[in-house]
Amino acid sequence: MTTLFSPKNTPQEQNSRETDWRLLMRVAEYAKRNQRLLILCLVLLIPLSVCGAVQPILIGQAISLIRQEPTTYPFLKAMPLSDGLNFLAVVLLLTIIVRFLLQAIQGYWVQKVGQQMTTDIRNDLFEHVTSLAVRFFDRTPVGRLITRLTSDVDALGDVFSTGAIGIISDLFSIVVIAILMFTLEWKLALILVLMMVPVTALIIYFQKQYRQANYKSRDELSNLNSQLQENMVGISVVQLFRRERYNSELFNVTNHQYIKAVDQTIFYDSAVSATLEWIALIAIAVVLWFGGKQVVDNQLSFGTLSAFILYAQRLFDPLRQFAEKFTAIQSGFTAIERINNILNEPIEIRDLDQITANLSAFNPDEQNSVQTGEIRFENVWFAYKNDDYVIKNLNLTIRPGEKVALVGPTGAGKSSIIRLLCRLYEPSQGRILVDGIDIRELRQTELRRHIGVILQDGFLFAGDVKSNITLGESYSLEKIQQAAEKTNVAQFIEQLPQGYNTELRERGTNLSSGQKQLLAFARAAIRNPHILVLDEATANLDVGTEALIQEALERLLMGRTAIIIAHRLSTIRNADRILVLKRGQLVESGSHDELIQHNGLYASLYNLQMLKVQEKN
Repeated sequence: MTTLFSPKNTPQEQNSRETDWRLLMRVAEYAKRNQRLLILCLVLLIPLSVCGAVQPILIGQAISLIRQEPTTYPFLKAMPLSDGLNFLAVVLLLTIIVRFLLQAIQGYWVQKVGQQMTTDIRNDLFEHVTSLAVRFFDRTPVGRLITRLTSDVDALGDVFSTGAIGIISDLFSIVVIAILMFTLEWKLALILVLMMVPVTALIIYFQKQYRQANYKSRDELSNLNSQLQENMVGISVVQLFRRERYNSELFNVTNHQYIKAVDQTIFYDSAVSATLEWIALIAIAVVLWFGGKQVVDNQLSFGTLSAFILYAQRLFDPLRQFAEKFTAIQSGFTAIERINNILNEPIEIRDLDQITANLSAFNPDEQNSVQTGEIRFENVWFAYKNDDYVIKNLNLTIRPGEKVALVGPTGAGKSSIIRLLCRLYEPSQGRILVDGIDIRELRQTELRRHIGVILQDGFLFAGDVKSNITLGESYSLEKIQQAAEKTNVAQFIEQLPQGYNTELRERGTNLSSGQKQLLAFARAAIRNPHILVLDEATANLDVGTEALIQEALERLLMGRTAIIIAHRLSTIRNADRILVLKRGQLVESGSHDELIQHNGLYASLYNLQMLKVQEKN
């Protein structure tokens, strides 16, 4: 995939034409998917351009016929005046009707192809973004990604639907008009063609300036969307801490920066239109002056001069339209660059091309089921930032069916271990094995199917309760109900207005935090995982509900390997083994009683919590 540069990072000496060409080739990949319609659109350019170009000749011939000038076509001279004028009028009307119909058909097809391209690009971009490693989202604001997927993709679609074909059509029209002009009167034709040279130079200059200004305006729009998204997601904090006015002032500053950037694009866009208007008027004046002298000297017929006056206008009309479409294309180029930056973002965590390793299915009813679910970390190092390691040379083995608790101060690396195990991040060094297989040799879907994770904040999607348990996988209603009953959450679901068909709003805002957490338990249970990870899984539950869940957990954990993260150390006393972490290193390991007797870090943390509980009581 070709790497492209944004105007901010592009050296001045870089060949912009080559860059633009490569950008267009990127869009062309999507245009090829609608090749048949695209070819038909291009074929229609020939009759469209010819119909537009012959109209001034027909009008010029009508004037010459009326004045009986020598430049009148012989077959028209042979006709009576009224018949000749009627013939020219009918042909002119036919060219107008044909041009109108062909433009309507071509416009529909072009828009259709453009919308299909926009859909394909947005689908590919969404698929790519959701395949990127979590590390990418750590450094990229969500609002910026939303801008890429919405307004940037729409602008990119305009490159084709209102730009690319239109520019080809305009260029084709200019060529056809220029050829016909030279067949009529080469001196006037040469004057008009030469006048296009400085106009083209000015357009190129203004468009370069517009391109840079447009890139800046889209950056500011991304900042605006990021700020908006951040405030909407954190609205409760904004209101609780009375940050409305302060945040509004910050938003106002960003909004003014966006408007200022947009004003620059408007200035350069207007400069192009104004320049073309003046040059077009000057071109007509030059044709009138030079052509008028030739008419007076009997070197040019009045009909031919009339045709050239129309040609002067029609020659600059495509150029004016060309400039307007070029503005849309420049906006599209900016969008392609920004989208290309996302598409060029490497997918860090990929499956190997050839994978033969598979984990055996887990069946808690079988006697040997405890033999699956072994986890081994071998010399694992990991850093979110270069050389700032949060996991340092970690070596540990969790035996099949063992219940292990991870304990340690904030920042000790507990959550990082879970993320590495689920392969949301790759270790900087070392390897992680599940049932003796390096997790990099497993398909991600295979690995994550065998690891059930229940987080403190269970995220819910807009949709019904069933779809939030199955998450797109094909489970029968009976299986869903069994999972809910197994985790003691069936009663809660049946109390909802439509039971399993109850529609949930975005992020499950029509449920309490505890109810959302209950669905997370059912979501994990239905997948029957080898390994169960509980990260403060019961933190949002009331005492009564927590008791029900603890009873369900005992059944759910039977025969499974479990990793439990809990800040309330009293909840992990019954774990088979407790692993104590400090600054990314394993410093203690043992049962609750063994660690208390050891009187180390775990004992200090436990005694401190118990002291706080006693003070509250």
